[in-house]
Amino acid sequence: MFVNKMPRYEILSEEAMATLDGGWRRLMTEIGVEFMDDRALDLFRQAGQRVEEHKVFLDPDFVLEQVAKAPREFDVQARNPERSVHIGGDHMAFGAVYGPPFTREGEVRRDATMEDFRNFTKLAQTYDALDSAGGVINEPNDTPLDSRHLDMVYALATLTDKLFMGNVVSGVNARDTIEMASILFGAGQGREHGRASIEATPATISLINCNSPLRWDDRMLEAQFEYSAANQAVVLTPFILMGAMSPVTIPAALVQQITEALSGIALSQLIRPGSPVVFGSFLSNIDMQSGSPTFGTPESGIGLLCTGQIARHFGLPFRTGGGLTSSQVTDAQAGYEALMTLLPTFLAGTNWVMHSAGWLEGGLVAGYEKFIMDVQLVEMLQHEFTPLEIDEASMAFDAHEEVGHGGHFLGAMHTMERFRTCFYRPFLSSSENYERWMRNGGQDTAARAGKIWRDKLEAYEPPPLDEAIRAELEEYVVRRRAELGD
Repeated sequence: MFVNKMPRYEILSEEAMATLDGGWRRLMTEIGVEFMDDRALDLFRQAGQRVEEHKVFLDPDFVLEQVAKAPREFDVQARNPERSVHIGGDHMAFGAVYGPPFTREGEVRRDATMEDFRNFTKLAQTYDALDSAGGVINEPNDTPLDSRHLDMVYALATLTDKLFMGNVVSGVNARDTIEMASILFGAGQGREHGRASIEATPATISLINCNSPLRWDDRMLEAQFEYSAANQAVVLTPFILMGAMSPVTIPAALVQQITEALSGIALSQLIRPGSPVVFGSFLSNIDMQSGSPTFGTPESGIGLLCTGQIARHFGLPFRTGGGLTSSQVTDAQAGYEALMTLLPTFLAGTNWVMHSAGWLEGGLVAGYEKFIMDVQLVEMLQHEFTPLEIDEASMAFDAHEEVGHGGHFLGAMHTMERFRTCFYRPFLSSSENYERWMRNGGQDTAARAGKIWRDKLEAYEPPPLDEAIRAELEEYVVRRRAELGD
């Protein structure tokens, strides 16, 4: 995985941080946060917090005591130990797009399918820049709603050997994810051994979204209870589009984000002290003329940089950013908006990056060509954010002695020894002259990306998996599908 050793870009002054600190304390104390689950209300009540119906008025000092119980950094294991990741510190882990109900393949926009889900999973496996295929890479609309999570988790567990995200639609889905992870990490010694393994080191990281403003709904809380109780990592994420789910000003959105994230993190620590959590952020704005969500905006970039600074202030790993865009197709807008979000993602040193590849049309679409373009961007930024090694050899004084004044360095020994690896070579970009580019078909970025993803799928080879474990996973999926009525 990528380790970002470059300096963090922090834009909040001490005075600004103090003002935000006073804001979230007031919002949490005077307005409160709704938790639509009686178990959560009971835990807060038992901890001495004021509860009125579903609203909890939280003591900020109590919240900070709970937050302090969460680990600053933690590991998430993959079934291939070489693919395991470290969440927190200087480490950045990247996962693919999450949640779209539609797919774009070239000029065709259509309902997403289970085949698409498997294809994106395979593509994620083939690129080292991605640490995970993610979770709900797309909604497979051709499979039954009540049991599709089984097929998705099975695909993530078998088609990749990287870490995967858990399903969070309900407590039932979360329990199935945990059971399947226990089978996968049982190492041939049974599910109980696997459960002990994943409780010792989490094997999933799951997205728990707040129903902003200031409400945690029952289905997400059901999943949170399951995952936190099993010591699986959860990403507590306010879902904020400024102007719709929060006030229009960035400071107000940040105060709300802190309130929501910290309240969810406090609940995880009440469920199981020390359970791994991530300070989540999904922060952008709407178009005030049309009301549509917008992504890759200057405001979202500013919010992203602030989020990193805020999470470090609380000593928590954080999630934000990705290759976000409002564009409907893989075009120039898709490219520059994705970079407008990915660049501050790196500048902030984001620890868990969702939506790193494939996001289109405000998250409604998982795009094959966009997936390839985003992987290219992530690779290039990983290269750009790798500090220079400056030593005597890299100063190349001997090359100057050899070439002299007015010469060129193309044939110099220093160049010949390094020309294969001296510069990053993008796999998607074209640097051909016009005539050669035309002879090769005159393809634009989207067309080249289309060929690349098809070639990648054709060359895909599944990672090895013990056949006994595969059979046990298949048996579990078949049995649970029948029990769920599908």
